[in-house]
Amino acid sequence: MDMPSVGRIVHYVAYGTPGGEFPAGVCRAAIITEVEISKHISIMVANPTGLFFNRDIPHDEEKKAPGSWHWPERI
Repeated sequence: MDMPSVGRIVHYVAYGTPGGEFPAGVCRAAIITEVEISKHISIMVANPTGLFFNRDIPHDEEKKAPGSWHWPERI
């Protein structure tokens, strides 16, 4: 399995907005800005309306739950 490292592109699964303007579960492109020992990462997410920065994002390759990251699917 690939190991996360600073500068790599990953998918962040969005929580969505309370009003539903942006639905939950949508994948957004993100750049890793920090890697923690537990495979949690810090990221910069590219949203349609701007950039979002967050820390301590868990890895979830199976369920791809909102608030997690996973490797981009190969198409």
